[in-house]
Amino acid sequence: MKKPLKGDYPKYFEAYFKNINDENPIELMESQKFELLDLLSTLNESKANYSYEKGKWSIKEVLGHLIDSERVFCYRAVAIARGETQSLPGFEQDDYVNNGNFNARELSNLLDEYQKIREATIPLFKSFDETIYDRRGTANNNPLTVRAVMFLIPGHEKHHINILKDRYLKI
Repeated sequence: MKKPLKGDYPKYFEAYFKNINDENPIELMESQKFELLDLLSTLNESKANYSYEKGKWSIKEVLGHLIDSERVFCYRAVAIARGETQSLPGFEQDDYVNNGNFNARELSNLLDEYQKIREATIPLFKSFDETIYDRRGTANNNPLTVRAVMFLIPGHEKHHINILKDRYLKI
């Protein structure tokens, strides 16, 4: 599957795309679901509320951020796929996390929600064909294609999995 071209996404997405080599993004989404569940499912509530530094998100908040982001990204993909011509809104990730109340929730509940979101994301992108992948829209005043969103989701998640391993779980 071909990667998105420069100009199909905001420049800052490139950091996430670097996390995906020649992998198929849909297959990567399928395997990531299990990787993230395996990585976090054995944590107790105290460890899941852990933040490696004052002012940084807890593990639960990182997971909540992944859930919220995937929802927003999927909305953008659907809107662009269906021909939306208006610029889609941006979102302030820190405000979403601050208002998400993720630390008050049980980790098992967040993991279940994550799994269900991912199980809905995969068939969404499988339902699109090449013409839809290349449809162009605007999100947060930046150009964006459905293909770029499809690569963004696993690249963004891989970024956060790496942070979880390096800074939270020391694996």
